[in-house]
Amino acid sequence: MEEEEEDYMSDAFINSLQDVRPGMSMPRRVKECYEKEEKHKEANIKNRQQKLKDVEKEKRDTKLNEALGNENKGFALLQKMGYKKGQALGKKGDGIVEPIPLNIKTGRSGIGHEEMKKRKAEENLESYRRKIQMRKHDEEQAADDFRMRMKSKREEIRLKADLSKSQRACMLLDGQKSISTPREAWYWPKMNEQEADEEADEETEEDEDLVEEELSMMKTWNRTAQGILQKITTDHESTIIEIFGKCIIPGLLRAKILTAINIAHI
Repeated sequence: MEEEEEDYMSDAFINSLQDVRPGMSMPRRVKECYEKEEKHKEANIKNRQQKLKDVEKEKRDTKLNEALGNENKGFALLQKMGYKKGQALGKKGDGIVEPIPLNIKTGRSGIGHEEMKKRKAEENLESYRRKIQMRKHDEEQAADDFRMRMKSKREEIRLKADLSKSQRACMLLDGQKSISTPREAWYWPKMNEQEADEEADEETEEDEDLVEEELSMMKTWNRTAQGILQKITTDHESTIIEIFGKCIIPGLLRAKILTAINIAHI
């Protein structure tokens, strides 16, 4: 039985057509809703396509990670030739065990471009690490040099202070022996009263502490100087060591005083 032809005069044709009557403007709110709905549909289609790619990638990775079974004809042929499952390739069995990975190229860059970029990034990172290490080493070296300079400076100041104390002690002892000039010029301090005043004005608080310590030591020696001169015998060294045991005197100062006393009795 032949199918009946559709009646072109019915409402079926009219209802299927979009309402595009001229002169009837669509309200703005309705138009925005319609455009938003169309964009939402397009976004859904794109998301479905993206999800389809992810599903395909997951299935592909799953299949690639699975080992071939005995049902595979190629693997069955390898087994007949003597290959065992999990065995490495090569006569000596030192070849690869895992299959060569399948890397699908999706970008537009040339072959090896990504590896070159990765290698350059690693080289730049290594260069940056070397620079940081060298800078750290230089800073540590500079800090060590600074500490050594400060240590040398403090040692020099201490030695100068000890020398000054020794020279003043020698001058004091020579003065008590009525010696007007020293045997050597460096036995006595080289300064006049004016230079001493100028130096005293320029001294800092640390220098004032050294002066106070020196004055205290000189007072102690003023009390014991007469006894030292009276008890000196032919055995100068043993007598002075006996007296030195009663006083706290720096090693350099002891040597200078011994030298001055020996010179005074030559």
